[in-house]
Amino acid sequence: MITLGVAIGVAVIIFITALIQGLQTNLIDSTLGSQAHIRLVAPDEVNLIAPSADDTLQLIQEDKRPQRLRSINNWQQITDTLDQLPLLTAVSPNVSGPGFVRRGEALESVILVGTDLARYQNIIPLDEYLISGELRVGADNVLIGSELAKDLGVEVGSKLRLDTGQDSGDNGNNNLSNNFGSNLSNNSAVVNIAGIFELGVRELDARYVYLDLKQAQSLLNLPGGITVIDLTVEDIFEAEEIAAQVGRLTSLQAESWIETNAQLLSGLTAQSLSSNMIVVFVAISVAFGIASVLSVSVVQRTREIGILRAMGATRQKILRIFLIQGAIFGLLGSIVGSGVSYVLVWSFNTFGPDIFTIPISINLILVTMSLATLTGVIAAAIPARRAAALDPVVAIRYV
Repeated sequence: MITLGVAIGVAVIIFITALIQGLQTNLIDSTLGSQAHIRLVAPDEVNLIAPSADDTLQLIQEDKRPQRLRSINNWQQITDTLDQLPLLTAVSPNVSGPGFVRRGEALESVILVGTDLARYQNIIPLDEYLISGELRVGADNVLIGSELAKDLGVEVGSKLRLDTGQDSGDNGNNNLSNNFGSNLSNNSAVVNIAGIFELGVRELDARYVYLDLKQAQSLLNLPGGITVIDLTVEDIFEAEEIAAQVGRLTSLQAESWIETNAQLLSGLTAQSLSSNMIVVFVAISVAFGIASVLSVSVVQRTREIGILRAMGATRQKILRIFLIQGAIFGLLGSIVGSGVSYVLVWSFNTFGPDIFTIPISINLILVTMSLATLTGVIAAAIPARRAAALDPVVAIRYV
């Protein structure tokens, strides 16, 4: 019975841990599947305040400056430098800014993202999210999200008009056009939908329009400029530290996915804490079960223990017998529990909700089996010490 109890405890630990890990992996993949690990942008523009004289009290009422769309200085040199950093796995300079897309009477605000697809594919694999058409930008070809295509009633091969509401001579200041029907600004273009993607995030699928880098630079009135450099790293949980290093190196404003998804990280931390608490309480219950069984065994076999002691068995040998018995309980229970947990995981992946799959790693099984065996040894320590401390004369006379 104690082996069955240990097996149930091990099965619960493995299944719950694998479930939490699968859920967390799915959440992280969903989040990072549509964004870079680190984003570099130009520092915010601030007001320069003239210093006052030493004998003057200066009262300042300051209005913060609006942040206009502007290019990162020397971005080519910065990109070349970042390409050489072993901490980074991908670097993609992009130009991004607001715009409008129109088809007939339908008008939608969008985010125009001009990029080099060869580099950007290493940041976000758009080919994996493409649901129709081809992964192609340039020559007036663009990619749009599925929600935007639905709102505009378009499909692959349809035409759209893009407009940024700017005049080419306004040096990047956003002056919205008052009449998109007849008075289009100079920075507009009619484009062809080459492909439709679905990132799985409704807001992005409804607003993102990917186009060629040069065309986006022209539309956003940033010839030869870029507004953001997207980066990826090997270990996503080191992104914040790497962002700080890259920010100091480039003198740019660096923002990691950990900073932008603080609520997600809080949720993941809470999930991990709850999983660890379950593991601890299950391990404690297993330990008490093993300890209680061995305690009863000591009482029931007091006479036999006394005979062994009288025949020359040392305290260490008696102690070792009960510790080995506890380890066997833990090991056998963990083997059976691992098999049960595998069946539970298979059942969830086969018959459960098709939202995510639970991965079950050999490392998790080995760690859990080691934990169960160690718990058995620790739980057997008190009964073993009691058995080893029995006086052989008293124990033999015990009935």
